Amino acid sequence: MRILVLGAGRMGYGAVFDLIHNSPDVELVTVADADDEKLRKLANSIGPSKLLTEHLDVSKYEATVSIMNRHDSAISCVNYWYNLELSKIAVETMTNLCDLGGNNSVVEKQLSLDEKAAFVGINIIPDCGLAPGMVSVLAMHGARRFDSVHEIHIRVGELPQNPKTALNYQLVFSVEGLINQYIEKARVVRNGEIVEIESMTEVEELSFDGFPPLEAFQTSGGTSTLPDSFKGKISELDYKTIRYAGHCEKFKTMIDIGLCSSEPVDVDGHKVSPRRIFGKLLEGYLPADEPDYVLVRLDFEGIAQGLPTRLRYDIVDKQDEKTGLSAMMRTTSFPASIVAQMMARGEVSKRGATPQETVIDPEKFVSELARRDIEINETGPEELISINEQ
Repeated sequence: MRILVLGAGRMGYGAVFDLIHNSPDVELVTVADADDEKLRKLANSIGPSKLLTEHLDVSKYEATVSIMNRHDSAISCVNYWYNLELSKIAVETMTNLCDLGGNNSVVEKQLSLDEKAAFVGINIIPDCGLAPGMVSVLAMHGARRFDSVHEIHIRVGELPQNPKTALNYQLVFSVEGLINQYIEKARVVRNGEIVEIESMTEVEELSFDGFPPLEAFQTSGGTSTLPDSFKGKISELDYKTIRYAGHCEKFKTMIDIGLCSSEPVDVDGHKVSPRRIFGKLLEGYLPADEPDYVLVRLDFEGIAQGLPTRLRYDIVDKQDEKTGLSAMMRTTSFPASIVAQMMARGEVSKRGATPQETVIDPEKFVSELARRDIEINETGPEELISINEQ
């Protein structure tokens, strides 16, 4: 199979690495970016085997059509605002497409292409990174182990191994994406209904063995299509971001005084956007590309074999010292690579523009994660464990 990766940044690099080194069925990988220096560095790091690089500005329609036409699947690792147009091009070129998502309204528009994508026999699957992404499939994987599932609580975070600032955080994706995550509303299921919750609220303590005190709080985007997929089937579903304790209060103070506002303010006769200034300051203040952890926790409650049952999935991933891939790269780009390959092989349960949790085989997906040393640690009552070991 021939796979195209759009974008040669951190996540594009991770996807290319997985396709080259972990995916024996892939015959050719093309990585495309408008930044030739990024392409050069990626090619030097990965090596020439099965890899082509191409200069491409994805905003250029004809050039993007031409390159997508030559591949079985494409992975969008560019900014989310390109994903709708890329989805339309995927329909035109009959190329399977998945992306790393980042915006609920864009995803909704992509899913509106379902009928057209099904007609030409392709898959368009948005939000295939970490969260939303991997955790969406894991939510379905765990839910299927119950006769009926009542609650799913998802907690995810990327943490620096050696925090260096007062925020105890490092940038792992665009600062614009971070601010959006913190100021836009979160979609959750409460008492069986989809509702919106203010981000940076409902702070809770949580712990992982070997880690200092942690907290989790509401943020936008993490549930993506899960509330719709589980509506009418579940009472409670939510997603919170994990950080080192104290992060939420510090960042929320900056939000409250208006530093994340896009509304221009007058400064000595000049109109200035606080958000743009704040974003630039964060880029200078926060470290990036340093050793990290990714923590994932899914808690399920429901009925299994007629008994009230709880199940927990934990993942603790860390930077791979051998390959240099960060935990965030592994847990974000590897799932997208897995989905792209499943689409190319025809292993998705139906064609069209669909949420991944409704069409990706969770058992096969989890097996592929394990093959890449992304392991799930399960804990739960004895009756649930015995059911699944029989």
